[in-house]
Amino acid sequence: MSLAGKKVLVTGAGGFIGSHLCEALLAAGAEVTALVRYNGRADRGNLERLPKATLAAIEVVFGSIEDPFFVLDLVRGKDIVFHLAALIAIPYSYSSPQSYVRTNVEGTLNILEAIRRNGVARLVQTSTSETYGSALYSPIDEKHPLQGQSPYSASKIGADKLAESYHRSFNVPVATLRPFNTFGPRQSARAVIPTIIMQALAEPAIQLGSLDPVRDLTFVEDTAAAFLAIAGCDAALGDVVNAGNGLGITIGDLARVIVDLMGVDKPIVTDPQRVRPGTSEVKHLICDRAKAGQLMGWAPRTSLKEGLGRTIEFVRTHLAHYQTDRYVR
Repeated sequence: MSLAGKKVLVTGAGGFIGSHLCEALLAAGAEVTALVRYNGRADRGNLERLPKATLAAIEVVFGSIEDPFFVLDLVRGKDIVFHLAALIAIPYSYSSPQSYVRTNVEGTLNILEAIRRNGVARLVQTSTSETYGSALYSPIDEKHPLQGQSPYSASKIGADKLAESYHRSFNVPVATLRPFNTFGPRQSARAVIPTIIMQALAEPAIQLGSLDPVRDLTFVEDTAAAFLAIAGCDAALGDVVNAGNGLGITIGDLARVIVDLMGVDKPIVTDPQRVRPGTSEVKHLICDRAKAGQLMGWAPRTSLKEGLGRTIEFVRTHLAHYQTDRYVR
């Protein structure tokens, strides 16, 4: 599918991945409408960090996916919808689980119903590798059981299953992309890589949660490319496709790679307040990306060290935007 001239909506466009996806869509020739959650500051989130000419080419709309009437109007006339809007912070989901159901489950229901009623040609639903929980086998393919090990992951499982049900029940043309851990410029301190970098730059020690969990890391531009690939893949309709590197690294080793790249020597320690409850921690995530290659011809292109280098430079340049002495949940 050519995206040139397509009227495209990106929900969650002010977020980390959403802002990069908007850039990729513009580069592909799409007409981009970007939904940003309403706020009284008219803050466009990470879209504010785009080049002025790029941002000027995007129609930015403020609102909430939790309002079905708003969503119905927003979706009307669009060719493709990329649904990324969600609450994503796992620690916050422990203290505010209902808000995750309202945004991630009910919000996705509103999107699906609007797609159905407006006859939109394609919906890309954003999942997460957290829906798999700790690996029962590795690497994890799309047949791996889903395990709700946090309120966040449970809400995303619910959203994914709603998408599946709307395809089966109403033939809604939805494909679900399941990214593994994405990193890169503009990511918030809620995520581990910016947390490591900013502490390496500004704090006496690098304080993290558990150091043993294994993660599969994909640079954000590669993840954005996976979104474009699945949008043009008819074979992915009604299906789920993983997007990841297929390579694992422990959080502790990741921290050591980052400090080596930065040329600093600081202790890496476990901070108890950052440790997830034992049965909630996802211990091992490594992606089987064979399906993405077979169906969509997608594979990541950016090495871990190259992506980390670009991320380090971004955080270094924007350090004033990060609260280096505070744990961001």
